Formats: sequence, C-alpha cells, structure tokens
Amino acid sequence: MTDWRIPEFDEVRELGRGAQGRVVLARHAGDGTPVAIKYLTAAATAGDREGFRHEARMLGRVTSPHVTRLYRLVENEQGAALVMEAVDGASLREILARHGALEPEAALTVLKGSLLGLAAAHAVGVVHRDYKPANVMVLADGRSKLIDFGIATPSGAASGSGTPFYMAPEQWNRKPASPATDVYAATCVFYECVTGHRPFEASGAALMAQHGTAPVPLADVPEPLRPLVEHGMAKEAARRPPGAAAFVAELEDAARRAYGADWEQRGLRAAAVAAAALAALFPLAAAGLSAPGAAAAAGSAGAAGSAGAGAAGAGSAGAGAAGSAGGGAVQTGAGFLAKAGGVKAVAAVVGAAAVAGGGIAAYETAKSDPPPPRPIALQVASTSLVNNQNGLVVDKAQYVTVSNVKDPAVARKVNAALHKPVDDAIARYAQHANAPGQGPDFIAQQRTYPTNDPRRMILRITTEIGVRGPKLLSVGYMVANPVNAGGGHIYDPIVVTVDLTTGRTLSAKDVLLPSTLTKAGLTRLSPLVPPIPSSTPDYPEPGHCVPSLAQDYAGGNVPENVLTGLPVLLTRTGVRFGFANSGECGYHLWSDPVAYPKVGPYLRPGVQAKATA
Repeated sequence: MTDWRIPEFDEVRELGRGAQGRVVLARHAGDGTPVAIKYLTAAATAGDREGFRHEARMLGRVTSPHVTRLYRLVENEQGAALVMEAVDGASLREILARHGALEPEAALTVLKGSLLGLAAAHAVGVVHRDYKPANVMVLADGRSKLIDFGIATPSGAASGSGTPFYMAPEQWNRKPASPATDVYAATCVFYECVTGHRPFEASGAALMAQHGTAPVPLADVPEPLRPLVEHGMAKEAARRPPGAAAFVAELEDAARRAYGADWEQRGLRAAAVAAAALAALFPLAAAGLSAPGAAAAAGSAGAAGSAGAGAAGAGSAGAGAAGSAGGGAVQTGAGFLAKAGGVKAVAAVVGAAAVAGGGIAAYETAKSDPPPPRPIALQVASTSLVNNQNGLVVDKAQYVTVSNVKDPAVARKVNAALHKPVDDAIARYAQHANAPGQGPDFIAQQRTYPTNDPRRMILRITTEIGVRGPKLLSVGYMVANPVNAGGGHIYDPIVVTVDLTTGRTLSAKDVLLPSTLTKAGLTRLSPLVPPIPSSTPDYPEPGHCVPSLAQDYAGGNVPENVLTGLPVLLTRTGVRFGFANSGECGYHLWSDPVAYPKVGPYLRPGVQAKATA
C-alpha cells in the first residue's frame, strides 16, 4: 500500500518507520519551510488517533519559544498526521550518553530553558508528566527546548504514567499530578546532568521505594547546588517549589551565587560545545534546508511567541478543526508559519548554527524500525570554548561526525573514533594547565589575558577530509597544541581511518606493508612525497626543507608510535602524508596526494580497492 502524504508538503526523506506509521522530514511547497511530520496509517487503532487528538489539545494551550510547536493535526480517511516544527538541537539523552556529565553552568542553563517551557505549560494548567533527557533538546547555540507532550495531562488529574527513573512519589502512588510533579522529574534530570548518573538506579518496587522514602543522595552533587536539588526532589509535593516558574527563580539565584553573574553565558557556550560533539547527526544543510524561525533558534521570545500564539486556537480545537479540514487541512502559501502552530516534536531536526557550524539531528519514534539506508553524510562542526577554571581556550576545534550509517552500532564506533582526537587534545590541554611550574598561579594569570592575546594559551584543531565512503572514511586532524603562554604551538598530525562496514579503526600498520614501516622502507617512500613549502621564509633554497618520513632512529628501528601513528590520509586518488614541525622547518601541512600507481607497492593488499570503491 502506498504511503499517504499531505499534498502541501514535499517529502525530503524518511526518518523512521513503525507498525502504525512513519516520521518524515518535509518541506512546505509554498514557502519551503522545513517540518517534521508524523503519519499514522489508516490501520492505526482508534486509541492511536485519540492519542494524536489528546496531544493536540494539550499542546494547543501552550505558547513558548522553549517548547517545540505543533503546526497542525490533520485527519482524513487515509490516517492522521502531526505537522511539527523542525528544531535546531540535539537530545539531552544523547549528550549525556556522549559526555557522562555536564559542567554545572551548562547543566543549569539546560535546566533553565526547559523549565521555562514547563512554566508556560503550568501557566495554562498542563502537566507534562514525562520530563526526561530524551524530551529535552539542546539547541546548537546552547539553549534548551522541551518536547513530547504525549502523556501530558490537566493539572490535578490522577497520574500513573511517566518514566520510572524520574517519576515523583505521587506518580508512583497514582495521586493527582501537579506542576510540582514536573519539578521533581526536572530535578532528577538535573542531578543526572551534574553527576553523570541518575539519583536512583534500582528497578521495580526497589526503585519505587527509593523515590518514595530514600534520602536524596547528595554526595556527588556540587556543594553549592545541593539545596536546589534537595528542594526540587522533596518527597512531598507541597514541600517542593510549587511550579517551574518558582523553580527557575531559585535556580537563577543559586547559579548567580555559586558561579557569578555571567554563569549563563558560560553555560550556553559549554552546552553548545557538548551538543556539537554528538554521534547521531542529521544535517538540514545536507538536505538543502534551513531551520524555520532563526530568531526562535536564537531564543527570541517575540518571534517564536507570535507564531505560537497564532496557532493556539487551531491546536486547541483538536480533532474538530482538523477533521473539518479533511485531507487538505494544512495551511498553504507563504504565510504558513504565521497561520500554523501548537507545540510538539516527535522528530527534531537540526540545521546550521553559529557555534556548531553545521547541522545535527536527533529524532525519536516510538517502536519504530531502523530508518532505511541513506548515503553517507559528514558533518564538520567547529566549536569554540573558553573555560576560566583552567585557562582553556579552544578556538574552532573541528569535530567530524558521520551520519546515515546503516548499522547504529557501527555509527557509534565510527563517531567515537572520529571525536577521539579532539577530545584527547582538549583533555591533554586541560592537564597541561596544571603541569609542574604552572598550576593555580599560571591559570589565574591566563584568565587576566584577553582571549585574543598572544600570551593566552589557545588550542586549535583543523581537519582534512580524505576518502568518504562507501567502504572507508579517512580524516586528518592537525592539532596545534600550545606549548606555554606566548611560546607558540606544537603541531601534531593525526589520521583516523575507519572501515564503514565494521566500525574498525585502521592504523598505519593496517594501511602500509610491514616492509614499509621500517627505516629502509620509509627512506624509499619519502622521495615520492611531493615537497611541502616551508613556513620559514629564511630558507628559500629548493630542497632545504623537504619532509622525510624516515627519521634518524637509533639502530635503524622505527618506534612503535610511528608504526601505529604515522599520519597516512587516504583519498580517492592517492595517499597524503601529514607533517608537523621538523627542526627549523615549520610544515604543519598535508602533502599533495601520492598517486596510487606510485604508492601502491607500499600498501597492504585491498587498501586501494576499498579507498577507490
């Protein structure tokens, strides 16, 4: 049976499919606005349809730039559909899986944004009931937005639904839900953000008992934030903040006292960096789309609020409005966003943004099958970071992430390998700030310099993309590590080559023959590498600064770190080699490719075939 579609939208690609329907990325035919649409088929049950209607009724009451919008519910004889906002952001669940924990300022920033979304719901009598990491999107600029009101309920209704790890005691006991119920769940998630683990990790009756009676385990929570967590996770709803708005006021006061007046600016930057380094990326840019409402993505309450306000009536009308519209229920024309509204996202799609330098996406479809295979796509996200705790300045470090790999487990392995050089460089730099002879005084001095001061230690990482599938992916990283304040940089070329079918990382020993990785072999190979101009102008004569892969190793043996770490970047036409500083010659460049007919005798069998497939 052919999948049904809303005529006013051009489908871009399918994001997920399940037994009852599918989720797609689409574009409005009139003005090109990108949206995510969740379709139910005609085979869906009456309960599924009523779930759509209930969601529309709940979301139609809420207007906030911190809540994703539902533009319209469409129903006809073919099925039902939710037309949703395409959002610049990434799931907090994925961020925590990637990083384990966030810096306190970043966690506070993420909590604040999503609490403002809850506050808008509470103001109109709606309780979310399912605040959890998967339902918080962190935007590419570090702000956060609340999604998925699928089990939202009017305040005061009996509540037995939710996600157990974050359910308040009254939910476990099926007592009425209130705004304080959402405060408890949000605090549990905040606890997870700052500690890297949930407050209670049991299951079944044991988990219920812990939420109901066990003291809040505060030992791992930063001391200045313990009163905030303890208040938000009080066992009795009456002892918690009465709603999200009151909790935001407490949060801002605690953050200001603990981390200074500029805590939110630092938190936004740190949250943006965390979002940019995710594994599950899906770029709007690759689809030739841009996110709707750039002002909303930047946190503009005015632009987002006006769009939402215009939609509230349509959303709250629920099934009646959608049903009367029939198959053509979606507004058409250039004013689509001004005429549509509500709030909800089953899929969240990420586009280009200031910090991320590109787009990423996370989507969730309940009980969906894996999405169909799509061409491999790469995203290079430039991230900048200033950390005044250790003097760290990262200037446009580039994370590379692959999307659309058929096997999610392989995709995770590939992206972990691709992110490792950047993460390792940042970790080494943080350790360097506390090295002997530096420590607290050095860090304090570093904080006094402007970030553009030549004495400020700045880490830079650039990338060079080689072959990009379908069998192999090869990425070169040039890591410019600061030596010390005002002392220049040490350049370290690193190559990550991965097998896209297995996720296995290939070292130089997997690419080059054993006979190549000897002093004699490298001596023979070096002349094939095209000369690289020196960055030192004092030595202009030809041949003075010619890079060599064969160093003067004692005894003629090549060290093991060279065997595994030789920067061999595979391209479709040949092999490029990375060179760092070599004595007086400052290369820190990648060579032009050595064509495969020339370099072929030095490669392991099959490497060229995979690189040129």
